[in-house]
Amino acid sequence: MNTAKRAKIFSRFQENNPHPTTELNYSTPFELLIAVMLSAQATDVGVNKATPALFNKANTPKKMLALGEENLKDMIKTINLYKTKAKHIIKTCELLINEHNSIVPESREELEKFPGVGRKTANVVLSNAFGHHTIAVDTHIFRVANRTGLAHGKTPRAVEDGLEKNTPKQYLQNAHHWLVLHGRYVCKARKPLCPTCLIKDLCEYPNKTK
Repeated sequence: MNTAKRAKIFSRFQENNPHPTTELNYSTPFELLIAVMLSAQATDVGVNKATPALFNKANTPKKMLALGEENLKDMIKTINLYKTKAKHIIKTCELLINEHNSIVPESREELEKFPGVGRKTANVVLSNAFGHHTIAVDTHIFRVANRTGLAHGKTPRAVEDGLEKNTPKQYLQNAHHWLVLHGRYVCKARKPLCPTCLIKDLCEYPNKTK
């Protein structure tokens, strides 16, 4: 895919949705970190149902640690893998308090030291909480990038590198959100909604649905 076509695709995304944002509900970098940790192999909708009550009780590392692993598990038990996630969150809070003065670090290297935080989670936090031009490649972005031709790659990291290298700079801040939303609601896994897609004439996917 050439540069002009990429620019047209993102221009249409911007025109259709000028101010995209994550669908996870949060009000601080700490809440975002916890929400993204909870969202692994779970839906944003499911996470958003659990976090209001959780953040009402524990919206800082100190309060979350005081809540304790068992109480935390009880509050997030509707979320997939809640036992493991509770353990990771409590340990993360300990590290935040002891090593970062309870402040979420603005560093991918430091974020990835927390249990349960991989490159994708770190990128989401860096992008949404701190405005970094990172693209967190989840299953939606991986699919959309490969299908459309925006970035081909056999691994999430390869797609991430391709998108960050080739996406026009003026669109990098919001590219992650546009691609996630496009994959979630239009370019679906089993049956993409090609007839109503706003970039169908620019997309290079050869097997478009009719």
